[in-house]
Amino acid sequence: MLRAGGPRATAELIVRGEVPVDTPRVPAREAAERELSDPVYREHEPNLLQRAIDAFWDWVTGLFDGFSGGPGGPAGLVVIVLVVVALGAALWWRLGKPQRTPPAPDSLFADGPRSAAEHRAAAEEHAAAGQWNQAVQERLRAVVRALEERALLTPRPGRTADEAAAEAGRALPQHADGLRTGARAFDDVTYGGRSADRGMYERLRDVDLAIERTKPSLETTAPGEPV
Repeated sequence: MLRAGGPRATAELIVRGEVPVDTPRVPAREAAERELSDPVYREHEPNLLQRAIDAFWDWVTGLFDGFSGGPGGPAGLVVIVLVVVALGAALWWRLGKPQRTPPAPDSLFADGPRSAAEHRAAAEEHAAAGQWNQAVQERLRAVVRALEERALLTPRPGRTADEAAAEAGRALPQHADGLRTGARAFDDVTYGGRSADRGMYERLRDVDLAIERTKPSLETTAPGEPV
């Protein structure tokens, strides 16, 4: 027979070291096990993750202890270095290679001021070398610079290819579609990751040459601006 109070009271006595004299050993142990299996005794225990972290830091502490003194010091240092390298490699794999800040999407002219003729010459050099992306970029810059030189566009830092095409299309409505197509090609190869080809460049070159031969519409030219 257990004392009054039931299994819980008996288990508490056992935990405190006060084993009741009139309780057989086996039933007392079973009562204590049933009592201690109550989830209330485990709710403050660390979870699996916390135990793993504690075990890791105990391991690292042991390595430092070995490094600070004892025959295993150099080996502990080597292991620490390997752990640091492994962590760095894991971060590199997870985050990827650091990327440079991409150019702002409004930098139509990446270099300093150059004339339309200089941009055209650069475009032809790239085309002769089969570098169609650079050829398209330089040809559209030639178009925009030529329009600025003719005062059909006011030079403005930060103007995008789309903005230049829209503004020039108002002064040259017959070439508005070609200007939009050229601006889209410029954006595709500069920011969209697409590759240009000979046909794309030749269409933009034809737009450039056609605009050079075209007189702007007097109705859409601002007062006081030369034509």
